Amino acid sequence: MENGVFISTLAGWEPADAASLSGQVGLLGRLLGRTILELRGEAVLEQVEELRLLCKRAIVENRPELRSQAANRIADLDCREIVHLLHAYTAFFHLVNKVEQMEITRVYREAACAREGAEAPLQRKEGEVPRETIDEAVRALKERGCSLDQVMEVLGRLDIQPTLTAHPTEARRRSILYKQKRVAALLGRLRREKTTFEEREELLAEISNQIGLLLATDDIRQTRPTVDDEVESGLYFVRNAIWTTVPRIYRDLQAALWRHYGASPDTLPVLLRFRSWIGSDRDGNPFVTAEVSRRTYLYQRRVVLRLYLDELCELRRELSLSGRQAPPPEALRQSLEEDARTLSIDEQRRRHYQNEPYRLKITYIMARLEKVLKQVGVRTGPEAASGYDCQALLADLNLLAASLRASGFARLVRYGRLGRLLVRVRTFGFHLVALDFRQHSRVHEEAVTVLLRLAGVEQNYSALAEVDRLALLQAELANPRPLLPRGCDLPPETRELLATLSLVGEMQQSDPAAVGGYIISMTHAVSDMLEVLLLAKEAGIWHQRDGKVSSSLNLVPLFETIEDLELAEELVAAMLQNPVYRWHLAARDDFQEVMLGYSDSNKDGGYWMANWALHQAQERLGRICRQYGIDLRLFHGRGGTVGRGGGRASQAIAAMPEVVHNGRIRFTEQGEVISFRYAFADLAHRHLEQIVNAMMQTTGRALLGSAGSAGSEAADLDAGIFPTGSGGAARGEFAALMARIAARSMEAYRSLVRDPDFWSWYTRITPIEQISRLPIASRPVSRQAAGDVDLDNLRAIPWVFAWIQTRYIVPGWYGIGAALAELSGEAATRETLGRMYHEWSFFRMLIDNARREMARTRLEIAAEYAALAEDGERGKFHELISRDFAAGRQALLQMSGDEDLLSGSPDIQRSIMLRNPYTDVLSLLQVELLRRCHESEGEEREALRDALFLSVNGIAAAMQSTG
Repeated sequence: MENGVFISTLAGWEPADAASLSGQVGLLGRLLGRTILELRGEAVLEQVEELRLLCKRAIVENRPELRSQAANRIADLDCREIVHLLHAYTAFFHLVNKVEQMEITRVYREAACAREGAEAPLQRKEGEVPRETIDEAVRALKERGCSLDQVMEVLGRLDIQPTLTAHPTEARRRSILYKQKRVAALLGRLRREKTTFEEREELLAEISNQIGLLLATDDIRQTRPTVDDEVESGLYFVRNAIWTTVPRIYRDLQAALWRHYGASPDTLPVLLRFRSWIGSDRDGNPFVTAEVSRRTYLYQRRVVLRLYLDELCELRRELSLSGRQAPPPEALRQSLEEDARTLSIDEQRRRHYQNEPYRLKITYIMARLEKVLKQVGVRTGPEAASGYDCQALLADLNLLAASLRASGFARLVRYGRLGRLLVRVRTFGFHLVALDFRQHSRVHEEAVTVLLRLAGVEQNYSALAEVDRLALLQAELANPRPLLPRGCDLPPETRELLATLSLVGEMQQSDPAAVGGYIISMTHAVSDMLEVLLLAKEAGIWHQRDGKVSSSLNLVPLFETIEDLELAEELVAAMLQNPVYRWHLAARDDFQEVMLGYSDSNKDGGYWMANWALHQAQERLGRICRQYGIDLRLFHGRGGTVGRGGGRASQAIAAMPEVVHNGRIRFTEQGEVISFRYAFADLAHRHLEQIVNAMMQTTGRALLGSAGSAGSEAADLDAGIFPTGSGGAARGEFAALMARIAARSMEAYRSLVRDPDFWSWYTRITPIEQISRLPIASRPVSRQAAGDVDLDNLRAIPWVFAWIQTRYIVPGWYGIGAALAELSGEAATRETLGRMYHEWSFFRMLIDNARREMARTRLEIAAEYAALAEDGERGKFHELISRDFAAGRQALLQMSGDEDLLSGSPDIQRSIMLRNPYTDVLSLLQVELLRRCHESEGEEREALRDALFLSVNGIAAAMQSTG
């Protein structure tokens, strides 16, 4: 390499520029441009620049004819030239997205350093956005009058369970993710370290190398990932950022308690646990079988045991305490004597550590873990069969901790590797993440129909009315005999379902913490729950005698459609009144988890109705479970986009009805959300501390509220879904207005998507066909065969994905215009809407999320997609959407008093403005490819497929969201 070849040719760039976001983007842009020149030639680089500048000028100068000029340029390109352009723009967004993630972590770290460096705790200024730290949560609880014991009670109630899913919303390959991470690490060094000229040259050269590799790497997988691939991808984040971050959360808590109360217990309650659907969610995915789930479970066990062995190896290296310098307590000495009697280790190592009791004890622990590891997948049954389980490991580690404290080394426990390991073992156990099993209610019904027919009990169960189904199911559940003799010939689907339930039993017997819940998609009736109990009874994992049930199966109904959400209270009440199901709940300590589907409810009823129906369902479920003395945990099936319940999780928690603020929560982490929130340890830490902050504050308020009341259950229940402190008249007024908005919004939404011509228009102007074939997940986009897909059975993820690609983003706002424009014409209603926005956190979150999605909407670009429609449909739907957008925008600005949709979010506004010219080029490229695809057939059309896949991936990177 010639001396100075990089720095000397980066005109206008200085090393100091690496310290700013704009400087880093500029650097990467220059390096990308030079790499395009080297690999693709001057003509491609000129095309990249010309199209970018035309689209930028079209926006800045408000000259749409320049965008048409860019479209005409693209129309003259051949497919290979378009592909080169797609690679170039997609690579740019891959780089920029990673730099923005790094900037988030930098700002967060600098703010944390500023707070820690302050002589006194920084006070929040009026109107300042909360910092949402754990320290802030502890301080807020103290200011509310919480004693340390009460804070510990709040912490003891926290049950936070993020749940990783393999939903197909991550379009990037792991190869791309790796190169993004590598570039980020190099940029971080360039920014943080004081480097010599030669060192900077070397860093720049390596960044340039990674950019070249990025350009030359296929963005699209050639084959769909297998379920095993998805398991490996999900666990990458668990064993890296999540593994690193979890102990930091507890360290933050201990530091905050010490700072504000002058005391902190050595051991805190376990507030965080992780779950996964990856490898166990079989709803609509034929590739997830009992054998696949078994393989996933065993693999996770191997991973966590190896992680513990790695940690113990480092801990052994660290704890070099000599028995001569720090004599071991009697308990540790006796434990070593017992270990010597019951376990053989390498004699040379035993002699080597004979005067180092802590290292010797760790060696015995490692020997036991290695024995457990060898038995994974070989032996079945309880872990006690191996003589060592998670509780035994914890006991050994606690013995080490107690011995160190007794010898004057308490800091080694609290702030050292042993303390972090204790937190990890209590969090991850021997299972790493608990697996949830999910299946559609229809599959259970079909299996029960088969079993009852083969047993000669009922020939056509599926034809029975609900009341008759319940009578039959209750009778069979009360009957101890199995329905079928062993070895009975069953249809493959039924045999697979029973094998899955048998696996659940095996896993629970081996490690009760390894299984989460059994989720029933599309739960419509009590029989949907009892059918699973009957199947579990047949699989030998549910037993009943004289009204006493023995079972560790947690059944979780999933309510997904608007109708199901509206009927959720009635259905859960019926479940809780059913005698057999109450037997089951008694065996589960009267605990019930309920899952709410954010995606399908939005697709069913539109943005506003879905959110209102979900909010009402939460409040009603909280009330009915409290009425029956049931401990409720809500499981929020949120996606990454606003149209699927996305947005900031901490804000969503704060906006939940007060009646469900009991400390328990679950929520899904899906697709690109996983890689965004858990790409770096600092990002994971920020995400998790915001959630813990929100849960501590809401649970603390609920606890103090109930403690401070006169014991009136009616008053407590009346807290409901409205802002604390609002009177009954105001609540009634708010409820009535919300109902009117939701009803009118859903009416407008359904009139759009249920129009007889809509489906043909939607499939014509969006890349839904390409999305359905995009090899980004093992699960199909529909539960139906590809040729039978329509609006009703298309999954919500590709539905939202396609809207984002066209820049309409309809699921994130549509219907607001029709509802608010009509209602805000009334002066009294305008005043009420203003009060709701400023006083009610749920309403404000709803509005602010819609504002962000409308700000990302680009109707000028969407019109290019609409022009692909057949002549009769070309302007009809685009005009409907445009009218609702204009009316909604005006109403939202009038309500908030702002001049722009993102007046309060300048960083987001700036990011959108900077991205739009580049994203517009990608959109125009995709429109041209879709036009050619519509006009071609056979081999020519197939040749366009890869280019369209690449365009979908590029726009997903540009918009930072898929479905």
